[in-house]
Amino acid sequence: MARSIISTTEAPAAIGTYSQAVKVGSTVYISGQIPLDPVTQTMVTGDFEAQVRRVFENLKAIAIASGGTLADAVKVNIFLTDLSNFALVNKVMSEYFPEPYPARAAIGVASLPRGAAVEADCILGL
Repeated sequence: MARSIISTTEAPAAIGTYSQAVKVGSTVYISGQIPLDPVTQTMVTGDFEAQVRRVFENLKAIAIASGGTLADAVKVNIFLTDLSNFALVNKVMSEYFPEPYPARAAIGVASLPRGAAVEADCILGL
């Protein structure tokens, strides 16, 4: 099956050896997004909620560039350096992903790229 690379300037450029997303058939695999501003390529400053919103805005932009939306998400992985932020992630996630919600994992990790407090990736089924 052929694969196509998805890229948009509405989300941060890849900072490593990966693509923003890869589409294979009707499935889109969106790479992990941290709270990087797509214009400045710098980390969002401010409270944790602002960081989570930036992560979901980045995922949303890539989903749109792939021809879908976050409503097409079938699986989301969220990585947190502090699991006490989980309730706030749930609150913000409910604003970006409509019911029925996608499958999800929330994973506590010791650290993330660029010192981020949160990272998320997702898989879309178009």
